[in-house]
Amino acid sequence: MESYKILIKKSAAGELAKIPRKDLEKIVRRVRDLEQIPRPSGCRKLSGKDRYRLRQGDYRIVYAVDDSRRIVEVYKIGNRREIYRGRTGVRGSPGQGMIP
Repeated sequence: MESYKILIKKSAAGELAKIPRKDLEKIVRRVRDLEQIPRPSGCRKLSGKDRYRLRQGDYRIVYAVDDSRRIVEVYKIGNRREIYRGRTGVRGSPGQGMIP
């Protein structure tokens, strides 16, 4: 089976630089594993987008898969508490019928 090519967005690369070394090694290993299995067990498809979320400890990796071009594109890498901030339409965010 031909492996997928991993592309890391500039923003995701910048986020990697902020992650502690002990966590960074595990995250890099997890991203490299996507070359062989782009949708491993435990990954979740994000609603509203053709993107997936993968957990690694307290961190999340958000990526998309292009099967026709055999590319995995990593968009965001960050702590689980911060990774979804700034997303519109997140359940419980102000403006979505919830009390802020």
